[in-house]
Amino acid sequence: MATTTNYGWTTPDDTALVKDGASAIRSLGTSVDTTTKNLNPSTTLGDIEYRSSTANTNTRLGIGSTGNVLTVAGGVPTWAAPAGSGGFSLIATATPSAASTIEFASIPNTYKKLYLVGSLVPSADGNGQNYFEFNADTAAMYRANQYGTAGIASADLDVPSAAMQLHNNMDNVKGFSITQEYHNYTQTNVKIMTSYLVGWQYDASTKINTTYQHTDYMYAGTSAISNIKFYAVTGTYTGTLSLYGQN
Repeated sequence: MATTTNYGWTTPDDTALVKDGASAIRSLGTSVDTTTKNLNPSTTLGDIEYRSSTANTNTRLGIGSTGNVLTVAGGVPTWAAPAGSGGFSLIATATPSAASTIEFASIPNTYKKLYLVGSLVPSADGNGQNYFEFNADTAAMYRANQYGTAGIASADLDVPSAAMQLHNNMDNVKGFSITQEYHNYTQTNVKIMTSYLVGWQYDASTKINTTYQHTDYMYAGTSAISNIKFYAVTGTYTGTLSLYGQN
């Protein structure tokens, strides 16, 4: 029995009898149908196919998740999260409403850096009574140097303390925005971070002023940072904070 060159479909010989025509057509149709399906195994919107190790047979690759990129693993195409792109991935967002603490727990250690951004409105002026700590660590593991419109931080922030002060000497603060960068949060030695805080306040004549502080922090804990907690010594917080990871 004759066959086609590329796919080996069975076709009638030149000497085949007419009475075998119907059977030959059915055999050829079945071969065409089988081969076509093998070359097009998709079942779902967004599927793609690639050549498998079996001749004349493709493998179905289902659509990836939002944000995935097509890459190669083990010699075949696959969907994966982008690596080393420098992009930001949202880890968690906190929206406190009259809460005395804000906590980000179970932070993954798969990123190169962490970024925290947002704004908070304290219920009390607090004058430096807003703190944060890592991994529930209240040992004397923290140091900080602050600079800004309120002047250089007092000396007590320049020696190890049991928590890090978010701001210093910012009287009558009605609210503030925060941008923090955690540079090497997965290290098992000293970790460095920077913070930039802009606050708005009323002075004695009820005029609205802004104040800012840039702070360099150091944390000497020996574990990767997996928990960040902000807390107010006096009063509560309302606002939004978002924590991002960057590769």
